[in-house]
Amino acid sequence: MATHHPPAPPRRRGIALLEALIAILLLSMGALAYAALQVKGLKTNHSALWRSKATLLAYDMADRMRANRAGLLAGNYNALKVPQAITDCGETADCLPARMALLDYHQWSTTLGRELPAGVGAICLDASPDDGDASAYACDGNGSMLAVKVFWSEGGTPSRLAVGVRP
Repeated sequence: MATHHPPAPPRRRGIALLEALIAILLLSMGALAYAALQVKGLKTNHSALWRSKATLLAYDMADRMRANRAGLLAGNYNALKVPQAITDCGETADCLPARMALLDYHQWSTTLGRELPAGVGAICLDASPDDGDASAYACDGNGSMLAVKVFWSEGGTPSRLAVGVRP
């Protein structure tokens, strides 16, 4: 008499393992995309930090100019591009408006160099203030507005900010 055996179960060929590997691959790709998004967000946030600092420093110089109204109206801020150390006025002695302009520019330039990476700045009459770079400020000496120009480097990329001030 012949015995009847149940049919043999089908042979598994590793389909479940393949599905698990594909799921891990997709999950890994999603994690890498999320990490790249985080890095991009940090970089953008860092750039915003430098731009915020540059803006605050530009307005600091504009406020200094407004505080020295006599120097501003006399044109003592019209072409400040090279800082000079001023030791004969400031905290220990009174300044004439022209010397105060030089002192303001020197202190401001020192702060730019300390607060911004490769930070430099210029103040000048300029008909087109949103131009120039850290090596050539592009001040044309024309126009009725003073340009407070701030330059810095973000990871090797030059950046610029210009604020206009009317005397």
